[in-house]
Amino acid sequence: MGELRTSPPPPAATEIQRWELTSAAELRGLRASLHKALTGRALQEGEELDHIPEQVVLVTTELATNALVHGLPPTTVRLLEAARCFVLDVADHDLTTVPELADTRPLGSGGRGLQLAQAFSLDVGWYATDTSKHIWATFPRP
Repeated sequence: MGELRTSPPPPAATEIQRWELTSAAELRGLRASLHKALTGRALQEGEELDHIPEQVVLVTTELATNALVHGLPPTTVRLLEAARCFVLDVADHDLTTVPELADTRPLGSGGRGLQLAQAFSLDVGWYATDTSKHIWATFPRP
């Protein structure tokens, strides 16, 4: 398995919204709230997401699920705004593990969240503080 590069997120990003999660049951509410934070409006029943918000929501769900399953609670999800991009930052409190890319697992075996982040985002990396481990990804602003 490959390691994700260590790097702090863009320093000039301003927090738009923050979510604290303790269980997978909260992911649905996170997706709806994240869509509203990205677009300024609620997603209507049966409505499709635009391209960029769809990718941000997908990567957020994958990274938050990884943090809930493999990390220590609570999982903190932050959406930040920089000059030309959105920054997604997902943190958990397990400092004993390093994020790994599941590049050798067979399809369908899980562990693809970081690969999706790399495929859909402009940039992705991770860093640790004294109390938490963060994975971040940047996305173009529509």
